[in-house]
Amino acid sequence: MSLEEIINTIHPIPIASMNSLKSIASEINLPKNHILFRAGIVENSLYLIKKGIVRAYAPSEEHDITFWFGMEGDTAISMKSFANGKAGYENIELLENSELFQINHNELKKLFNEDIHIANWGRKLFESELIKTEERHISRQFKTASERYSELFKNHKRLLQRVQLGHIASYLGISQVSLSRIRAEVR
Repeated sequence: MSLEEIINTIHPIPIASMNSLKSIASEINLPKNHILFRAGIVENSLYLIKKGIVRAYAPSEEHDITFWFGMEGDTAISMKSFANGKAGYENIELLENSELFQINHNELKKLFNEDIHIANWGRKLFESELIKTEERHISRQFKTASERYSELFKNHKRLLQRVQLGHIASYLGISQVSLSRIRAEVR
């Protein structure tokens, strides 16, 4: 996806605003397994995913707990760092060689103050991220693992083909054995 496509998918903005936003974005390529964000660190950038898959996880003593995946067109951000300037609680890892657009928080916040269209774009971005977080939370609380897998299969089939089963099982909050059983039932 191009930067313009990603930006306009979040919320369309006029050409002049688009050019301002593009002027603060840098395209970068990073390898698989690169840790984009580290827990306990204040992050100063957000990333728009041009190509690749990322996962957010919280490390624990027994195993990492995956709670989010992002792919082409999604945003990788530490909301705690962006909103409060405090250390985030998540690690974000690249699961594939990835092409990203990097935007510095301070430069983006400056544009929020200078351009109402970019400020509205930012509001739409954060509203969208909040809704995704709320949907994940509600799904985790009220749906069975089988229902969560079926939903993931229905809405993100490509993701399931590109991500290790261990990460999928962690995301669903189940063991790999349980995931194998659920996958067999779905087929």
